[in-house]
Amino acid sequence: MDRARPLCSRRRFLKGAALAAVPYALLPDARAGAQSQAVDYPLAEWQPASTSNYTESDRPDSYRVDRVVIHVTQEKYDETLPIFQNPKKQVSAHYVVRSADGHVAQCVREADVAWHAGNWDYNTRSVGIEHEGWVDQPAYFTDALYEESAKLTAAICAKYGIPRDRDHIIGHYQVPGSDHTDPGPNWDWPRYIRLVNLS
Repeated sequence: MDRARPLCSRRRFLKGAALAAVPYALLPDARAGAQSQAVDYPLAEWQPASTSNYTESDRPDSYRVDRVVIHVTQEKYDETLPIFQNPKKQVSAHYVVRSADGHVAQCVREADVAWHAGNWDYNTRSVGIEHEGWVDQPAYFTDALYEESAKLTAAICAKYGIPRDRDHIIGHYQVPGSDHTDPGPNWDWPRYIRLVNLS
């Protein structure tokens, strides 16, 4: 029986499929690229807040960034992230730092306005960093938390030209109109500012 064209053997078919797949195998994993593009701070993990909990912007073009506001979550790390992801909560911060190991999650892009300070003017001009723990439980303020948070704050200060001092790195309690007390009396400000300046 004559055939107009030879049938493709299984081996030839597999070779062709393998050759066709080579260009795709050489491309970087799309998920890896998305992760690195999503964060402003390279050591952070992207854990996005609900878009209902912050204001999209293009800072520093739309608003000058000249402050870092230090917060304490009054919640566990794993319970804070879902709060920011819940569109009914109307709250967020740019970053959350875990107590045990200083791991950093980014929840809002620095270009956007997180709703963390309770004062619109301060929200527009600051980056908010939450720290896992409670103001009256200093054991949550571990060496790792201080050190990793200080590196993050130093990077933010360098990026926006923010002086690394107590006039520009402030506690939530210092925001005008705030009724919050965080980071509280157990936060070691001299140590923290020293670490920021060493980073």
